[in-house]
Amino acid sequence: MKRIILALSAITLLSCNDQVKTDASAQVSEEQNTADTTSTPVPDPIPAESNSDYSAEIVVDGLDIPWGMAFLPDGSMLITEKKGEIILFKDGKKTSIQGAPEVYDRGQGGLLDIELHPDYAENGWIYLTYSSKEGEGDGGNTALMRAKLNNGKLTEQEVLYKASPNTTKGQHFGSRIAFDKEGFLYFSAGERGERDVNPQDITRDNGKIYRLNDDGSIPQDNPFINDDSAKKAIFSYGHRNPQGMIMNSETGEIWVHEHGPQGGDEINVIKKAANYGWPVLTYGENYDGTPITEERTRAGMEDPIFYWLPSIAPSGFEFVTSEEFPDLKGNLLVGSLKFQYLELLRLDGKKIEKREKLLEDIGRVRNVKQGPDGNIYVAVEGKGIFKLKNNN
Repeated sequence: MKRIILALSAITLLSCNDQVKTDASAQVSEEQNTADTTSTPVPDPIPAESNSDYSAEIVVDGLDIPWGMAFLPDGSMLITEKKGEIILFKDGKKTSIQGAPEVYDRGQGGLLDIELHPDYAENGWIYLTYSSKEGEGDGGNTALMRAKLNNGKLTEQEVLYKASPNTTKGQHFGSRIAFDKEGFLYFSAGERGERDVNPQDITRDNGKIYRLNDDGSIPQDNPFINDDSAKKAIFSYGHRNPQGMIMNSETGEIWVHEHGPQGGDEINVIKKAANYGWPVLTYGENYDGTPITEERTRAGMEDPIFYWLPSIAPSGFEFVTSEEFPDLKGNLLVGSLKFQYLELLRLDGKKIEKREKLLEDIGRVRNVKQGPDGNIYVAVEGKGIFKLKNNN
């Protein structure tokens, strides 16, 4: 596999003060590890080209850090603000929803993603991830809850999962939520700045993708269900900080992108029991330019299908199916926090063929979602929610 070595300038994200990882602590038996052991070369990074065919129209203004978006059946929108507020946007007006969970608002932590149950119209369940102070230790860690919305208030709240232990570190909470075609619920939790402790250890939370039933119970076919020492909700591990998660509607697979170190942002296709390598493997380096590891690939660990060089600091992820945007359909959209644009990734199967920069200089793009009306909505920090417009 080819390796490109470039001198990169330090990016302006939170430094993780990374230390070299010496060994992996998680041991997965052959019968548990159902990930494909074959690998294909990871393609070299490609430059992003400018695309001026699209512009943006503000829909919801006056937002600080709009992290998550969900669209209700009546056409209204639920928006999570990182500081801990849930906003209902309906008929051009913003209303604060009462009963939002208390969040540990520190660094990258706060109120994070929001997602409706696939059968929301029948059962009314809303799912949220957030940094929670509940549980063992000072500080906080990533939690998943569900609730219902009644008369402007969250009711019937249930915490379905809480990562532990808490820590006062401010980085790498994740977190995104996605459902697959079978109705299983997936969510991500970053490794909380403990790269040498958490991501390779299946007895510990963090640096993981979790899979649950919609009520928070553990699916009986989860990969570590019969390992008494493991966290049984874990579906895959070896992750750093996934802030993008989708179901690819063409394949049914769960795809994530995650913040790597300098030069190591990745896109991964999630497989049962798979180890995605962090920090044993990475295409990135420490923010001071020193190496983390010389390994890029290893038998028994999953390679990314793509990595960014330089890192774009990705947040938000969407697979476009809308007939309103035929040129975007079947491709991926990703927000860039660092370079402040919306990135279009043109797909051929699992291969990224081309990168294009849309909405250049719009600001730090935190999220991108396709609405049920077929429009593409883009959340920008310090501004609000925009609607994508085709200039042609």
